[in-house]
Formats: sequence, structure tokens, C-alpha cells
Amino acid sequence: MNARGGRDPVLVLASRVGPDEKGLLTALRRGGHAAEVLDTNALRRAASGPAGPGGLVLNREIGQVRARYAATMLEAAGMTVVNSAAAVQTCGDKWLTSLALARAGLPAPRTVLAASPAAAEEAAAEVGFPVVLKPLVGSWGRLVTRVRDAEEAATVLEHVGAQPSPQAQVVYLQEYVDKPGYDLRALVVRGELVAAMRRYADDWRTNVSRGGRAEPCVLDPDTEKLAVRAAEATGADIAGVDLVEDRAGAVLVLEVNHRVEFAGLQAAHGGLDIAASIVDRIVGGAS
Repeated sequence: MNARGGRDPVLVLASRVGPDEKGLLTALRRGGHAAEVLDTNALRRAASGPAGPGGLVLNREIGQVRARYAATMLEAAGMTVVNSAAAVQTCGDKWLTSLALARAGLPAPRTVLAASPAAAEEAAAEVGFPVVLKPLVGSWGRLVTRVRDAEEAATVLEHVGAQPSPQAQVVYLQEYVDKPGYDLRALVVRGELVAAMRRYADDWRTNVSRGGRAEPCVLDPDTEKLAVRAAEATGADIAGVDLVEDRAGAVLVLEVNHRVEFAGLQAAHGGLDIAASIVDRIVGGAS
């Protein structure tokens, strides 16, 4: 059945239905689709289970690990999942994202992965202070630390070394980019830019979830192309691409997010219906 005909069922995978998920459900139903929430908590599948009739799932699970494994279960059942398990795995791990960007030849801050806090001290000195330490998995700017000098690095990394999780003791660090008071978030869906915004904050982290202020912006053609290429490099059909401009005017890719929270972007653009734009590009192209 043609998805544009408005009769194909679409599932929204989520364990928590927030404003963004409600917006997607509304947009789907407005288009005539039998849209339903698929509760991640209820999922189960045998490894030898048969494939089902197929269908489309919008992956809105907030938990990184569950989003990936749920996608593998649904894909094994013959369903098309957006974003896919592979895209969730890449975008959900900052190091895998950095590798994907590097393979695509895209500009990004200098990034180093250190297998231990001791190796991270040496890496930080090589990159040059200040440096930014980030957890491999995480969002909303949590546990992201700007380290100004070697003494501060030693203190922070001592705490990192005391973490019980082996993954937490692997250190991802980037050079600090002295941006002009803002960064950029671009929403890319199936190779098209939907909208973009500048994010400002008193803190050096500009996440809207941390109180950052957003305003709409129009990307120049080169920056738009960079955002689209970054999404494609990670395999994400729906991507929130974070970019930063350095003081010399060069635009760098910071991160690619697989589960995009678009309330801030929606508020910045006012009349633009972000959820409807996503649905039109994803569901309209699913047939």
C-alpha cells in the first residue's frame, strides 16, 4: 500500500511519550495513518522467530542501549526502523561517530580516544589545553567537562579512573573550539535539511535542555551540504547535526544525534511543523 495514500500503519517506538512523540503521532494520524505507540518495555523476540509482515517504525526510544537492541529485534522481524540499529550504534557512540566523520573526510575538532586515564593525560597534553572530555555515550551535555590545564586534567582523570564501569574509564577527548558565542543545530531528514537554529548560552555548553536560547537561522550552502554529508556518513535517516564555527570562520561537525528532540527547533521556527516535515520525508518515502 502506498504510504502517501494514508493507509499504511506506522509504529512509534517509545517507552516514554513526550511532546515530540505526540507531535509525530498527530502528524501521522492527520495523514490518515493508523499510528500507534509501540512500548519498548513490552518488546521480546526469539532469535529463531519468523519474520513478520513488515511495516515502518519510528525509533523514538530514549534509552541508547534499548533503542539499538529494540531496532535489531524489529529489523529481524522484517520491519523498517528509522533510525536503524546500525545508525543508533554509530550516532550513540561519540567515538564511532568521529570515525565515521573522519572516513567521510568531514571537518571536525581534533579528537582522540584514550584507553585509560593515564593515556588520556598524555593525549590531552598533545592536543593542547583546554580540552573537552566527553562520555562515550550520553546527551544533553551531561558529564561534558572543559579541562583548562594539566593539573585540572589530573584531578578530573583521577575521578574517571575510579569509575566502576570499564567503559567510563575509556576517555574521549576533543580540542576545545573557541566559538563565537553560539553553535548550530541542523535537522536533516533523508538527505534534506528541514531546519536549523543557532543556540546561545551563558555557559559554554549551548544545549537547549540546559537552558540554551535558540533562534532560527538559514545555513549557507556549504554548511548545509556539510550537515547533510555528516548525517549520511553515520547512516542516520533522521539526524540532529551539531556544528560549530571557530574564530577563523571554519565550520566543524561536533556530533550527529540519532534521536532528535525538536521542541527547541520548533519553538525557534514558530509556524514550521517539524513533526509534519519528518513524517512527509520518512513515511512519504517508505513505499
